[in-house]
Amino acid sequence: TWPGTYITVANMLYHQYADTAVVQKHYPSMKKWVLYMEDNYLKDDLMTKDKYGDWCVPPESLELIHATDPALITDGELISSAFYYYLLGIMQEFAGLANNTADIAYYKQLKARVLVAFNAKFYNQATNTYANNTVTANLLPLAFGMVPNGKTEVVFNTMVAKIENTYKSHISTGVIGTQFLMRTLATYGRPDLAYTLASNTTYPSWGYMVANGATTIWELWNGNTANPKMNSQNHVMLLGDLLIWYYEHIAGIKSSTQKPGFKEVIMQPDFGVDITYVNASYNSVYGKIVSNWKKKRKKLYWSVTIPPNTTAKVYVPTNNLQHIDINGVTVTKTNMLHTAVENSTVITLSSGTYNLKISDVLK
Repeated sequence: TWPGTYITVANMLYHQYADTAVVQKHYPSMKKWVLYMEDNYLKDDLMTKDKYGDWCVPPESLELIHATDPALITDGELISSAFYYYLLGIMQEFAGLANNTADIAYYKQLKARVLVAFNAKFYNQATNTYANNTVTANLLPLAFGMVPNGKTEVVFNTMVAKIENTYKSHISTGVIGTQFLMRTLATYGRPDLAYTLASNTTYPSWGYMVANGATTIWELWNGNTANPKMNSQNHVMLLGDLLIWYYEHIAGIKSSTQKPGFKEVIMQPDFGVDITYVNASYNSVYGKIVSNWKKKRKKLYWSVTIPPNTTAKVYVPTNNLQHIDINGVTVTKTNMLHTAVENSTVITLSSGTYNLKISDVLK
């Protein structure tokens, strides 16, 4: 769909590679696209261009390719408008890299208009839900920061209740919603539910594919039973947020938004999930980043490697400095910068390999 390709390219240019020169080179073309969409498809400050919607949600019958029940289908205008709002935010960043202050103001003003129109049309103040209350309808405003002030928690909790009660803690999103599902659940305080979705083996889930002999990702959640006329057995699009969630929330390897492209690494795993060990590495443009951790008898052992010419902010899940050892030395006896945040200590590390032991943090 149109937002997917654009966002993929935009994120690669800025958040992954942080290549200012490349952004500046392509900025005029990206601006033309944004203006074209506004001129041709933005009506009453909402984006009307949509074709596929939340493609391939789990249908109401295992024999169907596409859901026909309106309760499962997310409004296409909601999807397109949410993505347009998100893209305008990316364009604001690009305009800054392109040293175009006039465009920064323009995107900011247009974003504000889209946000007002979006919430006026789709947000239900009585139920604290969006549109027809599909998971995707509530998920996108949460992921893109579009929920009205003071309502984020209740919208999130309503979405979680829908996942847990209506869908029995299973996937109910298609290509669009699944792109943001796992990280949004983890970010707003339910990494356990994200882990449940990742580890399910019953329909619909990634594990269901594996349990039914899949060695690649199906095009459909019900790829073993649906009409084979649209049923690719090697279709990475339904992988969605899963791999990113593995790296950013389970391994805890993430690029800083202030210093993108892994110039500064944020290391903050969700240690509370029901996993006993993780071994992970990522080959960034600066070199290999490693995050290996394991739980053992109320202790957490965490080995991290930070590549040359970078720094890392490492989130250790305790405020008790006496319980944190780095390479066999209590953190208070090192010259490492450390700052207390809620339930964690953030330690700034330069390049190198560090072995951390954190005591009395596990039940």
